[in-house]
Amino acid sequence: MNCLIIDDDEIARKSVEHCIAKTAFLNLVASCSGISQALDIIKSKSIDLIFLDVEMPEMSGMDFLRTFKDIPQIILITGKKEYAAEGFDYDVTDFLLKPLDYARFLKAVNKAQQIHQSMEVKGENGEDSLFIKKESSRFVRLAFKDILYVEALADYVNIYTTDGRHTILSTMKAIETKLPSREFMRIHRSFIVRLDKIAEIEENSVSIGGKPIPVSRSNKDDLFRRLNLN
Repeated sequence: MNCLIIDDDEIARKSVEHCIAKTAFLNLVASCSGISQALDIIKSKSIDLIFLDVEMPEMSGMDFLRTFKDIPQIILITGKKEYAAEGFDYDVTDFLLKPLDYARFLKAVNKAQQIHQSMEVKGENGEDSLFIKKESSRFVRLAFKDILYVEALADYVNIYTTDGRHTILSTMKAIETKLPSREFMRIHRSFIVRLDKIAEIEENSVSIGGKPIPVSRSNKDDLFRRLNLN
């Protein structure tokens, strides 16, 4: 996995660099002291995982998460436990406390690797399906047209299709980036829906296959616009 470090503390960056160097499946692409430098790397390089400090003077890690949507997996790094809950609201893969412990670091990056390997889209532009990893060496193809909705479940997600349910290790952010935005929309922190599968709409929910799915207030106007209901 190609990795990027964003931390204004040089000693902290060196600590993460040391942990990455000890981990065979991680490749450090760049180590940045601020967000603006990191953005140039993200735009020009293929990055799979970012180690992100929370407290930085230019832009905090939380501001980065709030501002940018199409970003890779994130492992937050900070000295304060209270940031953990807020971080998981933004679908971060894991949360590490300073000073780093390599055993805990390895647990976090192993989780990131499993998520990275659990899904992949095959084909060039215009792909119409998603391969999900069901077992160590078995992938199953899910056609986008057959996906009804996706539901967050702690460290896993449930993908509901016309044929049943598939549970995989992933974050909502990771799977959201794999689904075509013209066909799918995240209407709640815990739900992504296929727009043409919505059968009914009520005040704060939609129905797909008889399942009521909540719509958050922050996404309601955008949903109505996407459905031409405004």
